[in-house]
Amino acid sequence: MDLKQAVGIVTGSSSGVGASTARQLAARGTNVVINYSRSVDAAERVAEECRELGAEVLVCQADVSKDSDCQRMVEDTLSRWGRLDILVNNAGTTKFVTHSDLAGLDHQDFQDIYAVNVIGAFQMVRAAQDALTASGDASIVNVASIAGVKGVGSSIAYAASKGALITMTKSLARVMGPSIRVNAVCPGFIEGDWLAEGMGQAVYEQTLSFLRAKTPLQTTCTADSVAESILSFIDGHSVVTGQHLILDGGHLLL
Repeated sequence: MDLKQAVGIVTGSSSGVGASTARQLAARGTNVVINYSRSVDAAERVAEECRELGAEVLVCQADVSKDSDCQRMVEDTLSRWGRLDILVNNAGTTKFVTHSDLAGLDHQDFQDIYAVNVIGAFQMVRAAQDALTASGDASIVNVASIAGVKGVGSSIAYAASKGALITMTKSLARVMGPSIRVNAVCPGFIEGDWLAEGMGQAVYEQTLSFLRAKTPLQTTCTADSVAESILSFIDGHSVVTGQHLILDGGHLLL
C-alpha cells in the first residue's frame, strides 16, 4: 500500500498504542482520524503532533460501542477526504480483576467489555466496508492481546473478549478479500501508565522485572513497538490475511 495521501482511522488514538500508530502513519504521509471517547485534550495533542509531521488530521469524538457513532466517524472521514484505506481497531477497555475472583465480574462487566472490544470493532468494520472496498488495497488491523491466546491478562472478561476478536479477525478475512486484508496484533505486557495504573505500581514493576529477566528476548512491548507491527501489516505482508501476530518477547514460550 502506498501510504502517501492514504487515509486511516485509528480508534482510541488519544494515547498509547493508538496515538503511536497515528503518529507513525502521519510520518509516512497518511492522513489520519484521531478518535477519542473522553480525552479531548489528549486527542488534540496527538493531532497537533501528526500535523507537525505533515499529515492532515480529523479529530473525532466517538464511542465505538455505539453503532451510530461508528457510522458518523466513517461518514465524517469520507466528507473530509472522500476515501478510506486503513482501519485500526485499537479502542479497548477492561476491568482489572484477579482471575480467581469469579465474584469480581458480573454480566454487566462482560457486556461493557465486549461492547467496545468486540462489538465496537465489528461495527467499525461494517461501517467502513464499502469505503475500504472502494480503496482496492485496504487494510484492517485489530489490536487484540496475548490475553486472547493464553487466557491471561487483566480479567477473564478481557481475555475472552480478545479471544473473540482474534476469531472475528479470521471470519472477516474470509469474506473481505480480495480488496481488504484483515489481521490482528496480540501484544503482551505493554510498558506505560495504563498498565501501571490498572495493576498498581508495585505489581507492575514486579511483572516488568520478571519478563525482562525470563523471556527469551528479555524485553517487553512499548506503544511504539506495537505500532511498528501494526504498520507492517498495513504497508507490507501483501499476501497475508486472517493472521494474528504475537508480540511478547517470547513470553508465550515460557
